[in-house]
Amino acid sequence: MPPVNAAVVFLSQGRIRILSPDGNVRTVESRFGSDLREKLLRAQERHSWKGGGTPGALFSGPALWGDSAGDPGVMPIYITSLASGLDAGQFLYSMESDSMGAVLRVDGLGIEELRLWTNNQQRVERLAMHPAGHIAGSIRTKSGAANVGIRLADVSGFSEVTEGDSIDTAPSWVPGEELQLVFQSAGIGRTAEGQVQGLGPFSVQKVDVAKGELVTLAEEPNSDLLTPKIDGKGALWFIRRPYSGLRSSSFLGLLKDVVLFPFRLLRAVFGFLNIFSTVFSGKSLSSAGGTVKKSPSLRELVIWGNLVKAPIPSPKDDAPDLVPNSWHLVRRDACGQEEVVARGVLSFDLGPDSTVVFTNGSAISMRTPDGKIERLFKESLIEQLVVLPL
Repeated sequence: MPPVNAAVVFLSQGRIRILSPDGNVRTVESRFGSDLREKLLRAQERHSWKGGGTPGALFSGPALWGDSAGDPGVMPIYITSLASGLDAGQFLYSMESDSMGAVLRVDGLGIEELRLWTNNQQRVERLAMHPAGHIAGSIRTKSGAANVGIRLADVSGFSEVTEGDSIDTAPSWVPGEELQLVFQSAGIGRTAEGQVQGLGPFSVQKVDVAKGELVTLAEEPNSDLLTPKIDGKGALWFIRRPYSGLRSSSFLGLLKDVVLFPFRLLRAVFGFLNIFSTVFSGKSLSSAGGTVKKSPSLRELVIWGNLVKAPIPSPKDDAPDLVPNSWHLVRRDACGQEEVVARGVLSFDLGPDSTVVFTNGSAISMRTPDGKIERLFKESLIEQLVVLPL
């Protein structure tokens, strides 16, 4: 059972799911996402005669290039993060499509949905709600960086409060402070041509929005410190995982690229010709079949830059860790003393009465103040969770 007088909302395989205090689990549909698909479908039907052919015709774009992005029925809509709201049973979620980013508020554990913000240019994720109604989030930029931004309760848009060539994300408000946030930050390593080469280790930063001051709370050269939160007693919570380091180029790597270049070029040409063969004759030039480009399946997730796959449960463990056992949930008190609360943790949130709820990606568990860990629910590919007071 979830903490007393609380529910757990979590993301699983692109769906919003709610674990109620009675132990029942249900799905909350994104009404905004459904409405967006319907509007695009109606617009496509009204203007289909302008497209120079019917969908699926021989020389239509989707038929030639295998592109279904223009089909509203399969238009990708991603729910990217969750956050608890101000009222009982209220939460926020961020959503994005190819053409829009949005922040929605859900009341009554899914009874009502309100659109708070939409934008055709910005994409905001990893939300956090302040008791005064301010919303913090991570804003992605065109350069590949991300900055922490806030939307004040009396304004309509997000303003960036951090800057630089870094990934600043997962903000969380500091309890008892007016406008202070903790967040994870990693510098971006780039090649001489400006291409992203990798990230430095994630550290924990705190920003005082009113004063414009930024301080480092925790950093380790060999570890990433993820999704920081500060509890009511001033203790810092975060997930620690081993840092994998920047990708570095070498002479052997360069030599490998030179040797393989003709083969990669031939493969690209073959793929191009294979498309036309399939269109005109209905037959592929390849007898092996398959697709040229692989994308994450329903059994895969990209977590903080790492592609992870859902493990197959064994008789000994029906909810195996989705991330390595080296991902530790850590509590560091105000005096600097640390405690490893759990291992193999992908996401966590602080609940009422000094409880903490966390997931290994395959199950949701709760740690009570006396240190006892209880499994609440199991499901595959759980990405994030938040605790909602009721």
